[in-house]
Amino acid sequence: MVSRAENTEFARWWWTVDRVLLITLLALMGIGLMLSFAASPPVAEKLGLGSYHFVQRHVLFAIPAVILLVSLSFLTPRQVRRVALVVFIAALGGIILTLFAGVEVKGSRRWISLAGFSLQPAEFIKPAFVVLTAFLFAEGSRRPDLPGRLLALFLLAIVIAPLVAQPDFGQAMLIAITWSAMIFLAGLQWRWVFALGGIGFGGIVSAYLYLPHVTQRVNAFFDPSADANYQVNRSIESFMRGGWFGEGAGEGIVKRRLPDSHTDFVFAVTAEEFGIIACGLILALFTVIVLRGLSHAFKETDEFVRLALSGLMLLFGGQAFINMAVNLQLMPAKGMTLPFLSYGGSSLLAVALTMGFALALARRRPGRVRFTAARSTREAFA
Repeated sequence: MVSRAENTEFARWWWTVDRVLLITLLALMGIGLMLSFAASPPVAEKLGLGSYHFVQRHVLFAIPAVILLVSLSFLTPRQVRRVALVVFIAALGGIILTLFAGVEVKGSRRWISLAGFSLQPAEFIKPAFVVLTAFLFAEGSRRPDLPGRLLALFLLAIVIAPLVAQPDFGQAMLIAITWSAMIFLAGLQWRWVFALGGIGFGGIVSAYLYLPHVTQRVNAFFDPSADANYQVNRSIESFMRGGWFGEGAGEGIVKRRLPDSHTDFVFAVTAEEFGIIACGLILALFTVIVLRGLSHAFKETDEFVRLALSGLMLLFGGQAFINMAVNLQLMPAKGMTLPFLSYGGSSLLAVALTMGFALALARRRPGRVRFTAARSTREAFA
């Protein structure tokens, strides 16, 4: 038990961090390890690897992910901005590098091979982009001489362009949606919201018309019998076989025919072996995390913290929603992992980076003013 009287760095962290949010995140990571045992052995065996090859690698990345998550939660908002800037520059350089020296997988160059490991820079640029965008919006509101929104738009463009070139339309879309939500929260007028919505819709139509892989995925979504829908159809089969309570741990059959059962379709494996109720519990954990983070954000009067925390939570929740929606055949396949649950070193570390920033920004800090209904009423009648 840590005493409130202690004046150590750890004691100050313990009494200011959102422990409910921290424990829920660690619980998700623990569930991810368990699901790795269920989902990855068939894939490893097909590739001629040891049955627990991906489990071992998942653990290998989970340990530094926990360290990263907790370490980042010690940061101040200013330190979060500085770390985000360094990560953004490194990740943007990595994304550009993939266009020339990246490993090509399924027609896309999204990965860099380093010492036997594949790194996906796009995963790391997302939280850094959100933090820097929040800073530009906040500074633009505070300083009339700074064109914060224009600079944020430029930042969006320099991130989206190389992602589309890879191509990685799913990540580009997630970043664009998060950016749009943040500029709305920053106080954008409704006419500009509709204008941006029109531009976004035009971008989606253009992608469908001029990017072959997008055309293929959208067409496949509306044609369930298409070969490109093989994994999604197996995913639906998993939900049907699992029912409410599942077939039991290790008893799944459909997962053996799912090439990406350990990554993009781990939610389907959960449904088959543990049932729809278990999927509902996982959904509840994601909901608790997002709503708790947003509740911190909406009580903030510091514009930067409010926007950054909101953006990070929307990014985290948006990625989870897209993955689950694809598994349920509610939207075209995006090749996006389920945060903390899917196998993937880049994804695991990047999500830990995202939520480490969020924990740091959600901490109670000396002298920090929070918005409350009672305080608002007192100010109104002062």
